[in-house]
Order: sequence, then C-alpha cells, then structure tokens
Amino acid sequence: MCYDIKTKLETQLKRAKHYNNQKWIEELELKLKPFLDKDINHASGFMHPTVLIYTSDKPTEPQPYQWGLVPSWVKDEVQKNNFWNKTINARGETIFEKPSFKAAAKSKHCIIYVDGFFEHHHYKGKTYPFYIYRMNKEPLPLAGLYDEWINKDSGEVVNTFTIVTTKANSLMTKIHNNPKLTEPRMPVILKDSTEDRWLEEFDSKCLTEVLEPYPKQELSAHTVAPLRGKMALGNIAKASEPFIYDELKWAI
Repeated sequence: MCYDIKTKLETQLKRAKHYNNQKWIEELELKLKPFLDKDINHASGFMHPTVLIYTSDKPTEPQPYQWGLVPSWVKDEVQKNNFWNKTINARGETIFEKPSFKAAAKSKHCIIYVDGFFEHHHYKGKTYPFYIYRMNKEPLPLAGLYDEWINKDSGEVVNTFTIVTTKANSLMTKIHNNPKLTEPRMPVILKDSTEDRWLEEFDSKCLTEVLEPYPKQELSAHTVAPLRGKMALGNIAKASEPFIYDELKWAI
C-alpha cells in the first residue's frame, strides 16, 4: 500500500526542470503558487493533500491534484466523499477492471514524484512506521491514475489522482506485513526506462513490465517516529529521520 508520502516542492518540479527552460519554470512557479503548500515532510492520503503531478495529457507540466481519485461519473458530493478514502491506492493488477479506475487506466496515467513513502510494520500487536526511499536519494517516480470530477451543484472542478500499487519486493515484504491483508504491497515505482511508457501506453498487456515490483537493491529503509496519534511529529523534517525502537530487534 502507499498511504503516506514525503515530497518536497523541488522534487515535484524535477520533471518540469528536466524538460523546460529556467524562465518557463519561474513563470510556472508563480502560476502555481496559490495551489502549493510548503514542502510535504509527511502527509497521509486520508488528508487528501494537493501535490503536483504529471499527466499523460501534459507530461512535462506539473499540475495541482488532490490525492484520492474521484471518478468523473460520481453523482454528487455525498458519493464523492464515500469514494475519496477508498481510492487513495489502485491495485495494479485490476485497474483495467475495477469501475473506479478502469476509465482512467485506459487514458489517464500520471506520475507523482516523491522523496520517499512510509509504511507500517506489525510486531507483537503494535505497528512501527518505516520510511522507504531510493538508495541514491533521488526522487521516486510513482505510477498513478488521474481524473476530473465536476460538482453539478456548484460547478466546481475537482482534479484528483490515485497511486497504483503492485506486489511487494523482498524488502517491502518484511516491512508491510499487515495480518489483515492477503499479501504485502508496495507502490509502483517507475524505472527510468518506464516513466515515459507509463504516460504514453494504455494497453494492459503492454504494461506488465511497468507494474513489476521495484528492485530491492535500489531502496533503503529505516524506522521513524510515530506517524499517527498523540506522539506523531506532524509535517516536519524530523518525520523521516531514523528513530530507534528498542523492542524491534530484527534488522532489514
């Protein structure tokens, strides 16, 4: 799964800076300023934060979207709110089948750039959060789907996205061991060779390789302070820093 992320503004602008000139970037930052929060050191999908994503429609221009996909066919605000917390993630193996995702899977792919993501490990009845990131500290490009929903009562346009998940690699299998789930999961992390493919291809048979688990050897992980409850640090830089739990004796 992927319910918690860290993503700095610099990270979110990575793809735009790669493809466009500095003057355009400065104009873009000014244009997007009203939509942007400060750096996200920790945010939960259940908070529906706004982040910049790159869509198949505008692959080099970041756009502000809220986390938690609302399909275009949702009827009203009530149905939208019922959907929102259930579509933070989309299971990669079934995105072309599930009603909530199949329309977006056929034509609306996106990439979300994050510094890392958080996942909980279950041990003796308690949960311990881990921060997972790229070994070389480079941003992680996550595969996603996006959609546009129009509130018929107010005319408001709501742009939203979901993060696609796949089976866990061996590292994430050790961490993501929730006994309530049928199997450990992880977000689809795109490789350099599959980023553009994800934005350009929409054939389920051609995307098998794209949806494979990311190589374990390219990721690192460590425990962090609690993300939930009274002890949670909130949206501060220390949220992703190492935090040792004496009772958690095993090592990854």
